Order: sequence, then structure tokens, then C-alpha cells
Amino acid sequence: MRKTSFAAFAVGAIVLTFAAGPALAQSAGGDMPPRTPDGHPHISGTFTFRTLTPMQRPAQFEGLETLGPEQAAAFEASERTRQNRDLFDPETGAPNAGYQSRADGGVLSYNEFWYERGIELTSDKRTSLIVDPPSGRYPPRTEAAVQADRERAAYRREHMYDSYENRSTGDRCIVFGKSGPPLRPGAYNNNLMIFQTADSVAILTEQARQARIIPLVDTEKPRVEQWAGVSRGHWEGETLVIETTQFRDWRNGRNGPSVHLIERLTRLDPDTVAYEYTLTDPSRYTAPYTVMMPLRRTDGEIYEYACHEGNIGLYGILAGARRFERDGRELRP
Repeated sequence: MRKTSFAAFAVGAIVLTFAAGPALAQSAGGDMPPRTPDGHPHISGTFTFRTLTPMQRPAQFEGLETLGPEQAAAFEASERTRQNRDLFDPETGAPNAGYQSRADGGVLSYNEFWYERGIELTSDKRTSLIVDPPSGRYPPRTEAAVQADRERAAYRREHMYDSYENRSTGDRCIVFGKSGPPLRPGAYNNNLMIFQTADSVAILTEQARQARIIPLVDTEKPRVEQWAGVSRGHWEGETLVIETTQFRDWRNGRNGPSVHLIERLTRLDPDTVAYEYTLTDPSRYTAPYTVMMPLRRTDGEIYEYACHEGNIGLYGILAGARRFERDGRELRP
């Protein structure tokens, strides 16, 4: 994993508009996006989806969909200050021991060089990436999901050191929530490449180097569930629509067989693709929810995401647990 350089993004150049249907917008100058030989918008390129806009609307912005220029500048400054305070001693400027910045007191995985702190809110200064429900928050979870999460957490506390099978898909370097689908911004590796042909689109994420090959023609679907689901795409005017089902259960509450995902990619201008998705999961949420965020072109590259080569990290976790057991020491949950 290596740091990627990012192209500057002109704030205010684009205003993303939302309605009940697909989000469609053109560049400020009204120019049509570049097109492929078969006439569809050209959405290929290398993009970043990092942003300071939170997934859910913070409590202090309840009922407020967007911020004015002064409010946005103050929020962005406060977020950068908070991040620096979490990572560095405010008096000495030295890194905090172990980067004890998480609410649960956990130690972060890397030093600051590797992190991709969002530099600004989305260009329309939204207070959340979630645009539906209007509250900017996830819909209420079902009672069954709440109970399942409790049971999963209890089992994990008790058995997380028993076997590699009890570790998360992230610990096992299989799939990560950030790389999706759907995409979810995080602390690092918020980068992807899109490759486009007349009959397929490929989306390669830097996180875990996950490559989704999405047919745009009628092809038979496999009969098995897959970690990234089974995707099929088609064009609706200027928008590429991707429908994904048949998710394998991640066993962490993220995705599962009941998830139905619709992603929409619309080229706004030469440097921006609007990425919108609606996720429906009746086993977990009482209603669907919709997220909208920009994919911004970058002049950086997609680098190898090695995770822990040869599962050395996973071996260390379990070997350490076995040593604790031999020494009669309690395993820390």
C-alpha cells in the first residue's frame, strides 16, 4: 500500500442535484462528457472517493442538508483539527503513543503517512453522504438484525482467537467494507480504476485490489453466491446502472444473501463521476437507503495492496493466542 497523489478538485465547479430518480447532472459549462466509439459516456479513469463528508449526518446538523460556505469551512477546519489532535500531542507535536485515537482505545494500524484524510466536503457541502432517508441517517435496523449483531459480537468476544474462520473478512484479507460493493469512504486506499468496453465494465479498487467484471450484455449468472455479489450492468441514457445480488454472507453485518444493490455512475465533467447507490436489505434495515458521492479524477496510480502476504499477520494473531494459552494468560478480547 502506497500513498497516492491526488488531483485538485475545483470546489463549486459542480452542483450535484438529487431527486427521487437517478442523479443526473452536466458540467457547469453544459458540455457533454466524452464518449466511447459506441456512443456511451466515457467513465474510464483513475478516481478517488475520499471526502470529509460523513456517511451519516452528525447530530449538530440535524435537519440541515447542506452547509453554507462559512459553516462548511468551520466544519472542515474542526475535522482536521480533531484528526491532528487524535494523532499528535497538541503541546509537543509528537505522535500519540500507539495513535490511541479510536473511541474504543484500539491502536491504529499505520503511521500518518498512509492515511488519506479527506480534505473537504463534497462540492455541494452536504452534511451526509446518505441522501435518503431525508434524515441523512441509516434507516432503523430490524429487531432480528439487532439481535443477530448482539449474538455475533458475543461470539466474537468468546471465540475470536479460536481459528482463522472466526476472524473477519478484513483480517483474512478477503473483502473489505471500503471496497464494497458498495463503495464506502474510509481512512486510506479510497482509490479505484474504471475500465470500460462496449460489452463490460471493470472496477478495480485499491483496497484489496478487488476487480469486479460487470457484463453489459445478457450472460448467464453463476449459481453460487460471491463475496462481491453477482453484477450485471446496462445503460439508462447517460447513466451506467449496475444491479448486484447473490452476495455471500460476510458474517459481519455488511452484506449477505438478502442484499439488493443498485449502483448508478454518471459522468458529470471530465474530472468527476457521480456515484450513487441504493441498498435494500430487508433482513437488516426497515427501509432502503441511498448514498451519493463524487468520484474525482486523480493523477495518481493504483498500487498493490499486499495486506499481509502469506497470511503472516493472521498467523501472528493465532500463534500469539496459543502462546498466551500455554502461559496461562487471559486472551484480551
